[in-house]
Amino acid sequence: MLMNHHAFKLTLPILFGYIPLGMAFGVLFTTQLDYPWWIAPLMGLVIYAGAGQILAVSLLAANAGLVEVAVAMFVLNARHLFYGLSLLGQFRGAGWRKAYLIFGLTDETYSLLTSRPRSANREQEQHVDFRITAMNQGYWIVGCTLGAVLGKTVAFNSTGIEFALVALFIVLTIEQLKALGDSFPVWAGAAAAALAMMLVPATHQLIAGIVLVTAVLLLHYRKYRTDTMAGDANRG
Repeated sequence: MLMNHHAFKLTLPILFGYIPLGMAFGVLFTTQLDYPWWIAPLMGLVIYAGAGQILAVSLLAANAGLVEVAVAMFVLNARHLFYGLSLLGQFRGAGWRKAYLIFGLTDETYSLLTSRPRSANREQEQHVDFRITAMNQGYWIVGCTLGAVLGKTVAFNSTGIEFALVALFIVLTIEQLKALGDSFPVWAGAAAAALAMMLVPATHQLIAGIVLVTAVLLLHYRKYRTDTMAGDANRG
């Protein structure tokens, strides 16, 4: 009981963020798509990717193909692979909980698990990690459910609520810019998006933009690595 109380206190900031964002997703889902309302919380249970779920609604509402939706969601959530890899040592020995701990690593959960104070008792800390992860997903599912029911039962104009996705991406971009200290990826992404909009049909613009910016960033990294190796060789 004390462990649950401790985990709940740690996750309160995430509770206040996930409930309204989950509700925004639920409302968008039921007002933009012609699917049963209960699929919204089901997505929160099985997929559990906030920005990815909102992106999927936007793409499906725009009649994008399933392949484009799958590619876009994979690219958007690919960073979670690195989250899991960076915590393999911390999750070692967690048993059956390990798979769920990796599955439930959202941006906010990862931030909390890597920044909270920890004791030397690995097993106890893994129990706390598990409760934190489960509580965070629970908050998200509750938000998805409330929003889906609200969107299905209350008639109101939801125009503009999809800006929640734009706002979320802006925040993520700013945070990434702060972390990287390099604006090149941001400008490369903007240029790739502009080229895709000018040269590619609307149904394929997202994939074209992703391919373009990925190619540019790979070339940029290759040049950076070559210059770094040349500089090291000259100093040697």
